Amino acid sequence: MIPVQATPELDTAAHCNEARPDQSRRTLGPAFAALDLGTNNCRMLVGTPSGDGFRVLDSFSRIVRLGEGLHSTGCLNEAAMDRAICALRACAARLARRPVRQVRAIATEACRRATNGGEFLRRVKEETGFDFGVITSREEAELALESCSPLLPCDGRRALLFDIGGGSTELAWVRLTDGRPELIGYDSLPVGVVTLAERWGDAGFNAEGFETMVADVVERLRAFEKVHCIAREIREGGVRLLGTSGTVTTLAGVALNLERYRRIAVDGVELCSQEAADALSHLRALGREGLMQHPCVGPDRVEFVLPGCAVFAAITRLWPAPHVIVADRGLREGVLLRLIRADRTRQGRRRDGCR
Repeated sequence: MIPVQATPELDTAAHCNEARPDQSRRTLGPAFAALDLGTNNCRMLVGTPSGDGFRVLDSFSRIVRLGEGLHSTGCLNEAAMDRAICALRACAARLARRPVRQVRAIATEACRRATNGGEFLRRVKEETGFDFGVITSREEAELALESCSPLLPCDGRRALLFDIGGGSTELAWVRLTDGRPELIGYDSLPVGVVTLAERWGDAGFNAEGFETMVADVVERLRAFEKVHCIAREIREGGVRLLGTSGTVTTLAGVALNLERYRRIAVDGVELCSQEAADALSHLRALGREGLMQHPCVGPDRVEFVLPGCAVFAAITRLWPAPHVIVADRGLREGVLLRLIRADRTRQGRRRDGCR
């Protein structure tokens, strides 16, 4: 395992846990908030500018399973919408206790696909005050790249960033020039941990079902491979894989043999291919009961870990890079960085206009 220097300003709370608000309330500047409503999770991050990044003031994450049943019905069900709104009310209550200059709320695959997605977001605005915008799969890839780019090495040629979500998996093919990333290709596969879990159910826990899941995802990845020839680039060298998702951080937690998940130990770590494969095999061997008791998994995530591992296995089978960088950061961090940058630009223009 090779440690990669993480950016301190992006040091958020552990995934799947709610962080306690910063009790000091001391900030270096205005506060900004980012909300990410996905197929499986509702997340919020509040931060204030610090250097080239930000200092975290508050963090919230709750599994709401908004996309429950979406694969089969094409719409969001009432129970799922109620769970999401309950979590968003909790976010609104936390923001009410802290002055925030700007909030951006984004929704992803579940609201993109659901026939009643727009109706649901109108209800969200009425009941919580949050005005969510549904972002495109390209912007998902851009936001993930924005937050994860500090983890990319300066000596690489290319990077493949992947984000295994609840309802989709985002791919970003990146050119690195003197360490500066440029997005040169992206794709969004309509498979994520929730969709695969609902499609395969208990079959995903046995060897045959798991292998069928992997093969299905591999076939979906081939179109992206055909366009960008990533496997050939990997053979030539200088390509890094970077994964950002609960699946990848869980694999890292297992590889590190953590007694409990700790973000600071995981974010930025670089696993060799054998370490990642061993961690995946270990999770598969635990079975349902073992996964429920594992400190990096638990009962709330037991249904989704192996579907996520199947996506990870498909990616690393088709694109067998020698290492994978693990990122415990994603859309929220990317949104905050953009909010802060845009605010600095506005403030600079105002100052210039007053001269």
